[in-house]
Amino acid sequence: MARLQSTWWQQKKYVLNALILILPCVFIYQALNPTFPDLWQEQTVGEFKIAPMPLNMEQPYSHHSEYVKDFYLAFNQGDINAIRQAYLNIGPAPLPLTAFAKGDEGIMHGTDHGQHAHAIAPETISQDDKLWVTIQTWQNELLQQSWDIPQQLIINK
Repeated sequence: MARLQSTWWQQKKYVLNALILILPCVFIYQALNPTFPDLWQEQTVGEFKIAPMPLNMEQPYSHHSEYVKDFYLAFNQGDINAIRQAYLNIGPAPLPLTAFAKGDEGIMHGTDHGQHAHAIAPETISQDDKLWVTIQTWQNELLQQSWDIPQQLIINK
């Protein structure tokens, strides 16, 4: 049965449908072309040369009732297979290995080229905080190094 009246909805519904079909293309483009902050200064930790990079310049977020910040760590030198366990945290001092054993936060995981970690962090990052990496080798050697936090991530209280 044909409609005798041409309403606004009858005229515009196809344009609205076309816009809804185009919208996922915008999100796919953004997902396929991410932008990341610059790598931080490379530092030597035992036999390794590591350069960390936060995945965004936002404050830590709550993940399983603990605040974390996501980091990528580029390993530019050293054999990843020599690492027994490695952890990342943000704070005034490195956390002991027993603190990391309570859950799966802070554990580094990834490939030979780079590692990813949900660094355990305070709710807001302050001037006194640093990024700490703790590496335990298979010979039970404990290696620790820190990086200063850039000013963009620090919230002054």
